[in-house]
Amino acid sequence: MKEKLYDILAKILEIPSNKINDEISPTTTPTWDSFNAIMMMVELEKASGVRFDMDDLMAVKNVGDIKKVLDKYNVKYVC
Repeated sequence: MKEKLYDILAKILEIPSNKINDEISPTTTPTWDSFNAIMMMVELEKASGVRFDMDDLMAVKNVGDIKKVLDKYNVKYVC
C-alpha cells in the first residue's frame, strides 16, 4: 500500500494516527459508524488494489481485524 494504514484510518475517523492501535473499534471511537466503516474499506481497496467481499466487511470489529483482512489478501502495509 502506498499510504500508511493508520494514516488512512486516521483521516476517515478524524483522530490522530498515533492514537490508533489494534483495539480501536466502533465502541471506543464515536466516529467509527457504519458509513465510516464502509469508507475505510473503500479507501483500503483503493490503496491496496484488492477488492474485499461482504464477509470481510462483516469480520471487522476493530483495527486488529482490519490487519487480518489485509493479511488474508497478502497486502503489505505499514502502520
